[in-house]
Amino acid sequence: MKKIFLMLTVLALSANFAFAQNVETIVNKANLVSYYASRDGRSSVKMTITDSQGRERIRQFKILRLNIKDGEEQKFYVYFEKPTDVARMTYMVWKNIAQDDDRWMYLPALDLVRRISASDKRSSFVGSHFVYEDVSGRGVYADDHELLGEEDGLYKIKNTPKETQGVEFAYYLVWIDAKNFIPMKAEYYNKNGDLVRTIEALEVQDVDGHPTVVRSRAIDVERGGETVMEFSNVQYDIGLADNIFTERYLRKPPMQWIQP
Repeated sequence: MKKIFLMLTVLALSANFAFAQNVETIVNKANLVSYYASRDGRSSVKMTITDSQGRERIRQFKILRLNIKDGEEQKFYVYFEKPTDVARMTYMVWKNIAQDDDRWMYLPALDLVRRISASDKRSSFVGSHFVYEDVSGRGVYADDHELLGEEDGLYKIKNTPKETQGVEFAYYLVWIDAKNFIPMKAEYYNKNGDLVRTIEALEVQDVDGHPTVVRSRAIDVERGGETVMEFSNVQYDIGLADNIFTERYLRKPPMQWIQP
């Protein structure tokens, strides 16, 4: 009887371990598909910001992205083109794993390079309903993950931050496509269990063999308003050089890569 009990215990522990491993596998695959497709990439973005009263603002910019190591270090460069109040503004991220990401913003009106502190990563990205962390992605190691099940071909995963300081949510749910591992929707909840923000992929296209979100939307459930991002001219493996992603190019953008 003791042997049977011991065997059942081992099987149960093994099943729990396999289930946990499955969660991490799903999360890691989704991270790679969403942010690490190919060695590098470039895209044009149109951002439509709608406030709670229905008033719209448009921002247009280019994003350059370079992988240093898949699933880990990565660099992003964002160059704003329109409207005139943000034109020539640049934003750069060095995505780290063992420590907080490094972020810089160049403000041409002041000729000032400003370092964005780690505590601001959950702040609004240039007045939109996306946050800075949404642009480069939240590190998979920042949260504990729990697979809640599968719904209509989507994995449903609960993510709870390991560090609560500087985070405006208590947990968030993500629905990941079981076929291509694209995150299709995320819901953020506060400590009272109230839904405060959502992000969803509105359109996914195949670009050079990579499933790519070309239209997404963030909604502020608490205060109202939403932002839609539309991606066009998406390209992969264009041969970006690492020296583009330095402070020097914040003031002097690499136009040969931004407007080839």
